[in-house]
Amino acid sequence: MKAVVCTEYGSPDVMQLKEVEKPTPKENEVLIKIYATTVTSADIRIRKADPFPIRFFYGFTKPKNHTILGSELAGEIEAVGKNVKQFKAGDTVFAGAGISLGANAEYICLPEEGAVAIKPTNMTYEEAATIPFGATTSLIFLRDKGKIQRGQEVLIYGASGALGMAAVQLAKFFGAQVTGVCSTAKLELVKSLGADNVIDYTKEDFTQSSKTYDIIFDTSGKSPFSGCLSSLKHNGVYLRAVHINLSPILRGLWTSITSSKKVISVTAIERKEDLIFLKELIELGRMKSVIDRRYPLEQTAEAHRYVEQGHKKGNVVITVEQSNKT
Repeated sequence: MKAVVCTEYGSPDVMQLKEVEKPTPKENEVLIKIYATTVTSADIRIRKADPFPIRFFYGFTKPKNHTILGSELAGEIEAVGKNVKQFKAGDTVFAGAGISLGANAEYICLPEEGAVAIKPTNMTYEEAATIPFGATTSLIFLRDKGKIQRGQEVLIYGASGALGMAAVQLAKFFGAQVTGVCSTAKLELVKSLGADNVIDYTKEDFTQSSKTYDIIFDTSGKSPFSGCLSSLKHNGVYLRAVHINLSPILRGLWTSITSSKKVISVTAIERKEDLIFLKELIELGRMKSVIDRRYPLEQTAEAHRYVEQGHKKGNVVITVEQSNKT
């Protein structure tokens, strides 16, 4: 099968389209023929090994056991292991590959009990492939960690990225008043997703306002730490989705211990039940996907270059098989 292989850290040029062995499902696994996958900000960080602690998991000097990037996908089950009960060949699914990656390829094997679910009926493969990373992460942070409640004031920092767009829609679903922070070119997009207010960070610093929030969710890792704390209400929660650097983690722990405010930086693990929850929301029309650009598998390096610029509006999709499937 074809796959985009990354055998060293560095620029997008380290990624090469190669023929690799097609995987065979184990007893508890499904073999998925991938029709669409994505390039996310997480893929960029892993490919560059930036920040440095990434090397402790993926390989100190170069990627070792996880040389095919890509953490989310949509496709069709081609075969199942003999102990698989929930799926059958021909099922259309969307899935998260998690930290093991491997989705930038024509095929992938995933455990039946992993983050694999039947694809939403009202989404194309390309649209469905954008859900497992950003939407599940935002769901876990807002619902499970932030304990979001109806009527709360919630600010989403980085509201036009994969996590941010999902976070805006989820926060509205849970009944919050949502403020999205993004750049000038993306204000209308964030409004269209349901944000009650939008702030152009190139013109206004929300931390300089007297406005305070119950939850501030930083989906990008670029928000000002001290400023966000001062913009929280009493017992407010500051959620940080990008947390690999040690310094903010330690500052967050100290803040949570010494004040009424909480700083939460955890790893969000994709789960089947969350995909099923999101599928139901999508089919009810409460969540949609926004695709900025599409690239064929052989142009994955170009997709990395684009995402790395930091200007994407929504998701960047890799089309693995050109077809009329929807």
